[in-house]
Amino acid sequence: MHVEEGGVELSVPEQPDAGAGEGVFFNPDQELNRDVTVAVLRAYGEREERAETYLDAMAASGARGVRAAAEGWDVTLCDTDPDAVALCRENLARNDLAGEVVERDVNALLHEDYFDVVDLDPFGSPVPFADAAFQGARDLVCVTATDTAPLCGAHFAAGVRRYSAVPRNTEYHAEMGLRILLSALVRTAARYDVGARPVLSHVSDHYARTYLELDHRATDADAAVAELGHVHHCEDCLGYETATGLLADPPDRCPSCGSDRLLTAGPVWLGPAHDRAFVAAVADAVDDGMGTAKRGRTLLDRIGGELAVPFHYDQHRLYERWGESAVGMDEFLGAVRDAGFAATRTHYGGTTFKTDAAMADLDAIFG
Repeated sequence: MHVEEGGVELSVPEQPDAGAGEGVFFNPDQELNRDVTVAVLRAYGEREERAETYLDAMAASGARGVRAAAEGWDVTLCDTDPDAVALCRENLARNDLAGEVVERDVNALLHEDYFDVVDLDPFGSPVPFADAAFQGARDLVCVTATDTAPLCGAHFAAGVRRYSAVPRNTEYHAEMGLRILLSALVRTAARYDVGARPVLSHVSDHYARTYLELDHRATDADAAVAELGHVHHCEDCLGYETATGLLADPPDRCPSCGSDRLLTAGPVWLGPAHDRAFVAAVADAVDDGMGTAKRGRTLLDRIGGELAVPFHYDQHRLYERWGESAVGMDEFLGAVRDAGFAATRTHYGGTTFKTDAAMADLDAIFG
């Protein structure tokens, strides 16, 4: 079948179940992911004018790489499936765009060549490709992870195996998954004396997506590693506290309620998950020709307004614990601010918020 997306025409396999099937993979539900990627490439081209080459590492139908080519990037589309390779060539030709298409294992390609931007969008975990990506990328590594259950701790053993970290399934499970992913990527980059810092990250639908800007000095890698740490979560009061460092040192009891039922997760990324100025530039780069333009702008505006603290609370879970009916989010956040604390909505859900108030402070305001 033929689809039009972001101003390009694509021939893609007919897959009635959002990318499921035996043919070349194409997921129409990932249009938001691809739209935001194009906006990121526009903004990053302004940020780093020397960046020219882009690798679509798991090209499949070539949708992402073809759209990057339409933006003027010197693209390489890579896949191991000969049918995918043929489809990529067809889709570049259909839009009269130049680009190289290679039938190779992307890990082998990245050990032989360099690209300014490397985009990993595999089925499942990106970990098997992360080492090669950080060796073969100069400026930016873009990563999608669809294995959210292992990342957030719902599939605990798989999360430990894949990400060399302890995930916990908490009220902030979406952000847990993102920060476990960021931790694994930052540690992978550091092995090659590369400092990787997220300039934009989001969790949408059933995937996490992050864009990491690279600095190729050991001191930058050290600085990134210094922002790793652990979160200690109380199963009784739902409060948490964070501590930097690769060695976990959990408290004996919850500082808010005194409970000894604490869960420790990590190492997780505790630094900012976004560069606020870059997020604003990406939002400006979204255009009305994108199929998810309205949703993309809403997402990016919400991300840009998030308080830069790790982890969030779920307002409805708190009201369940307090045994009261929840008030509107605007009223709720206003009460937190009136008490002298910062508080913002998050992009993770309609009832989630970030604040610099501890659980004991929230209990004093609302409990």
